Amino acid sequence: MSRFLYLSFIAWALSVPLLAADSNRVILDEISVKNLRLETVETEETDFEETIFALGHLEILPGRRAIVSSRIPGRAFSVLALPDQQVEEGDELAWVESRQPGDPPPTIMLPAPMAGLVSKVDITQGQPITPDQALIEIVDLETVEAAAQVPEHLAGRLEKGQTARIRLPAFPDQVFEAKLAHIGAYADEENGTVEAAFHLPNEDLLLRPGMRAEFSIVLSRRENVSVIPRAALQGDGINRFVFVKDFELPNAFVKAPVVIGQTNDVFVEILSGLLPGDEVVTQGAYALAFAGGGTTSLKEALDAAHGHEHNEDGTEKAASAEDSHDHDHGHEDSSWNQLTLLFAASTALLLMLLVIVSWKRNSAIA
Repeated sequence: MSRFLYLSFIAWALSVPLLAADSNRVILDEISVKNLRLETVETEETDFEETIFALGHLEILPGRRAIVSSRIPGRAFSVLALPDQQVEEGDELAWVESRQPGDPPPTIMLPAPMAGLVSKVDITQGQPITPDQALIEIVDLETVEAAAQVPEHLAGRLEKGQTARIRLPAFPDQVFEAKLAHIGAYADEENGTVEAAFHLPNEDLLLRPGMRAEFSIVLSRRENVSVIPRAALQGDGINRFVFVKDFELPNAFVKAPVVIGQTNDVFVEILSGLLPGDEVVTQGAYALAFAGGGTTSLKEALDAAHGHEHNEDGTEKAASAEDSHDHDHGHEDSSWNQLTLLFAASTALLLMLLVIVSWKRNSAIA
């Protein structure tokens, strides 16, 4: 009985690869493809950039901020400046009435010390003022500073002139590029980071200080590296795979294990598992992983691709004599299937013979 069970196990094991091959293919109908909004790109060889990721925010450039105050004590006679108002150097911002006697009392005008945007107005008409008060703030936002907080164990790889791709949650569809302008003179002991500052042009004044930012700083480049977009890569840290568009069957995708190398903010380096020209699924790849066997059977897909009927397991359906001349492809596939079955049967027979010889040898020793 034990020998019979062992032989049954061998036969089952031989059938597993065939079942696994079918489970790795997802076949959909056209409606499902549209609903999943699947998109594919070809595997390509391109320049691969090694990057480091950092978080940060936007700041006012040093020297691009001015405070307006009064040289004399008095009261605000009139206030002309408004928040978010663009002013030029010398524009009238407010008038201050002096406490010195007079009829009327003498007044002085507070001009704009620089061109820029009025960011704060901390004065109202009639308010008493003193020379130590900050009344109005003006900032120049035509260029802003994007400050990245780089982990200090990576700070040694920073160099002036390196490029960064900067993304802001406020503008999710835009990527800003800038050069590293300067590296902080001090490290942040509490957070364990070093500042890396980039200057961003801001002609339309949409970028505002305090906005959060994400940085991908380019450290080096390698040429002719096989890559795919990050969105195409699926699986966990151990089992990585992508879905490759079937070359023959329409709306069919094959789950292909891959070995990956480095990853940056755009691409994943592919060390093995794909060939140049393979079309991998990017948008919709995550949903495709849960599509199971798909919405179309293997038989239906092969029927549509080849123009004639197949069996449920995908093998060629026996053709009549009158159809034999019209299906040369069917004859080729049938011959291939026969060779496959012959190989499987031969392998199974060899395994059974090995088991029998081993069993007899063990019996003789016993």
